[in-house]
This record gives sequence, structure tokens and C-alpha cells, in this order.
Amino acid sequence: MPTTTAAQKRAQAKWEYDAFMANCPSRRLLDRISDKWVALVLAALGSDGPHQPGAGCSGQPRSMRYSELARRLAGVSQKMLTQTLRALERDGLLTRTVTPTVPVTVTYELTDLGLSLHHVVRGIKVWAEAHMDEVLANREDYDRRTA
Repeated sequence: MPTTTAAQKRAQAKWEYDAFMANCPSRRLLDRISDKWVALVLAALGSDGPHQPGAGCSGQPRSMRYSELARRLAGVSQKMLTQTLRALERDGLLTRTVTPTVPVTVTYELTDLGLSLHHVVRGIKVWAEAHMDEVLANREDYDRRTA
């Protein structure tokens, strides 16, 4: 019986991934990328700065320092941001670069894999912002009908 290399096993498994199956590892990935902080970090690493109504932003990926990300993501705790960045680095979605300056400079940047996901997440963010008034009106209508 011929031996199968790890790369061959991964290639075979790739064709067998089905997130609807309870034991599929892609479910854990879906859990990760559906987290609000993950989505916001991915979106932030692709923006030019705070969104100004009517101004738009290019959505071009760029590197950011930890402090920039912390400011951009209002409400994120230091612990949560650190955990999120480590998880994204572990998954290969971003890189962490340490530059030996005084003080040390640490930047985060999307990898090609992270960039491919960034486009999807950014689309969801833009959709949510564009349709929030509609969703709020529907919620009010629903709550009125069911009260």
C-alpha cells in the first residue's frame, strides 16, 4: 500500500470539507471569521482611516500599528485585540512585523489569504452600514406586532 504524504492528505481533505457536517474543521474557521472583532480587524486593515459620511474610503489594505487598531476599533479591550491578532496571525490571515526601533514598532498587515477574506468582510460591513435604517425599522415593526 503506497504511503500518503501530509500534503496529499490535506489535498484529499480539501475536497471533503463540508461546513454542514458537525465534525468539519471548516466550522471552527467559520466561528473565527464570524466573530465581530475578527471582522472589524480585517475591515480596519483595509481602510484609509475613519469613515466620513459621503467621503468613502478606498478600502486598500495597509499595515497598522497596534495602537492605531485599538483606536480604530472603539470598545475593544487590549486583551481581546491581542487575542484576535494572535488568532489571525496563527491562521495566516495577517503578519506581525517587529521593527527594532526605540520604542519597538509592531505593525500588522493582511497576507494574501487575509486579503481574500478582507474583500468579503468589507462587503458585509458596507452592506450592514447601508441597510441599518431598514433593519432598525423592521425590528420596530416586528416588536410592535408581537408586543
